[in-house]
Amino acid sequence: MALSSESVDQGAYTSVLKLVSAPPITSVLVANRGEIARRVFRTARSLGMSCVAVHSTADALAPYVAEADVAVHLPGTAPGDTYLRGELVIEAALKAGADAVHPGYGFLSENAAFARAVEAAGLAWIGPPAEAIETMGSKIESKKLMAAAGVPVLSQLVPDEVTEAELPVLVKASAGGGGRGMRVVHYLEELAGEIEAASAEALSAFGDGTVFCEPYLATGRHIEVQVLADQHGTIWAVGERECSIQRRHQKVVEEAPSPLVERLPWMRDELFEAARKAAAAIRYLGAGTVEFLADDSGRFYFLEMNTRLQVEHPVTESVTGLDLVQLQFEIARGHELPAEPPAAVGHSIEVRLYAEDPANNWQPQTGTLHRFHFPTPTTSFASPVHRAYVRRSGDDVPPLLRTQESAPWVRVDSGVESGSEVSPYYDAMLAKVIVWGATREVAAARLAAELGRAEIHGVRTNRDLLVRVLRHRAFLDGETDTAFFERHGLEVLAEPLADKSTEELAALAAALADAAHRRTTAKVQGRLPSGWRNLASQPQRKTFAAGDSTYEVSYRLTRDGLLADGDVTLVEASPDQVVLEVGGVRRRFAVAAYDGLVCVDSASGSVALTPVDRFPDPSQQVAAGSLLAPMPGTVIRVGVSVGDQVKQGQPLLWLEAMKMEHTISAPADGILTELAVAAGQQVEVGVVLAVVQVEPAVQEAVGQVEENA
Repeated sequence: MALSSESVDQGAYTSVLKLVSAPPITSVLVANRGEIARRVFRTARSLGMSCVAVHSTADALAPYVAEADVAVHLPGTAPGDTYLRGELVIEAALKAGADAVHPGYGFLSENAAFARAVEAAGLAWIGPPAEAIETMGSKIESKKLMAAAGVPVLSQLVPDEVTEAELPVLVKASAGGGGRGMRVVHYLEELAGEIEAASAEALSAFGDGTVFCEPYLATGRHIEVQVLADQHGTIWAVGERECSIQRRHQKVVEEAPSPLVERLPWMRDELFEAARKAAAAIRYLGAGTVEFLADDSGRFYFLEMNTRLQVEHPVTESVTGLDLVQLQFEIARGHELPAEPPAAVGHSIEVRLYAEDPANNWQPQTGTLHRFHFPTPTTSFASPVHRAYVRRSGDDVPPLLRTQESAPWVRVDSGVESGSEVSPYYDAMLAKVIVWGATREVAAARLAAELGRAEIHGVRTNRDLLVRVLRHRAFLDGETDTAFFERHGLEVLAEPLADKSTEELAALAAALADAAHRRTTAKVQGRLPSGWRNLASQPQRKTFAAGDSTYEVSYRLTRDGLLADGDVTLVEASPDQVVLEVGGVRRRFAVAAYDGLVCVDSASGSVALTPVDRFPDPSQQVAAGSLLAPMPGTVIRVGVSVGDQVKQGQPLLWLEAMKMEHTISAPADGILTELAVAAGQQVEVGVVLAVVQVEPAVQEAVGQVEENA
């Protein structure tokens, strides 16, 4: 079917779907939370449906709950007590008067028993058949089925029979996904322990501890194909996506089309054919994704099929103009797809913005998100630009001349907003930021600039890492694979965009903004400079910490202007903005002060400053060797006892928070003199977990190094 010569509009294809049977859906419950709940709400409302939310105690004030027409409380905070309780979700749907359930992704979205229970309760299931979910739910059985259907697969290894020659291998959970229950093993003696750990994690996350092994391709490309299948035998392969840049086997950057497939265009037809075979083999219905691992030569192998909507579905929507959620609803109601899907136009890139510290083992962050703002006019949960971005009067018109960008090209799908609390109970993703461009280079440049200018205050994020990746020469050349961070050095990519000189200027700007605030709020003599004296004796001083650095700002405001270190001139200062001229270059700093935190944004990067108290409270100090909880979470295992001799880097205990397992290790050789927690215990950020008394020889060596320095 040909596209309109006037424009590609979101929903253009769904408007011409042939209606076969249409049981009415007037109200839908989304069995999920956060940004995916908001995403489904957006489309459901456009189709005239009312929206029902379910929420845990921790999510009571979340934006998606406020946006729902009706919300039902699921008491508790842990997913196992709330979002994974299928019977409670169905009860909520019936109580709220919903006639359909959309599972989103994660949680119960690939639970065949839940899909059956939804339909048994008389509710419409906006997802694939339970049989298809069940078949693809076991990675072991699904690979056998795919091999029989003629889809290329990697050989499967029996964990107990792996040999030295077959290393390295990847231990994988048979159920679930998202990187949980996965371990890379390079040495045979480590295999048994890693299998046990992977099985335990899989059992905790998915209720199934079955694991298997397969050959590990360290530098593979992760390519996936979006499929849509209706009840009338039509199967669409709606373009491919590349999701090779990953951390902890979880995707970080996703794009459509794939740069590898663009370089090897013959590969696209083969991928699409394999994806259609996979969908046909299980009589699939609805939206799904067939995932492959490919090498640079174009050879590819089936990994798994996600029988649900993918996190990265917006990039496919951006280049096709489709609303995949709308298509899910339409297919569930019996509509028939046209013979062919729309062709992709331009390039779209999505990044996952996480509340985490990449430089510190991707440690999740919690706290109040004071400000969350993107500067460019954006759309949320709908394809950017597609309202009128392409005129197709002829295929011979160059792509750059076809674009008519009368609508935003930035899309932000987020479950948070300014003022939201980032809790430790769920995934650390704050938002998906999606940009469309006529070319890949334009899309990457736009996305990097948009992220760099965003104001994200209150929690540390991976924003700077994402910007560095998008501007990296290897990324721009399409050299992306699953070892991207290892190859190009995570320690380099994770460095803040703001260098030390920018941090120093940010500290000065923060001090001047604070002085301006005190002047504007002073009840007497507010027009005099802060700290003004008739006979000045000392400069104003203020100290800030930024990461591991401390900056003592020393300045004086005189009749002749600012007196400070360096070639710096004050142009203007207000409580929320400071303009400095540095070496003849004018620089603007936006300053936002919160309780115990000052955030300074500029073109050179964002800096989070902590004011340093001149007279710290001694009671807040902790003993040397104390190991503090880096985040709120649950102690899931303890591997040592008081009195044990420990080695530097030795795992002592494990925390679970934000869907991840985190290891707390010994900071140095020593003796464990205190263990303040036990398995199963909930802990808050900053509490003492254990104390390691450093061995005297080590302490003496450290002291000698410091003395020599």
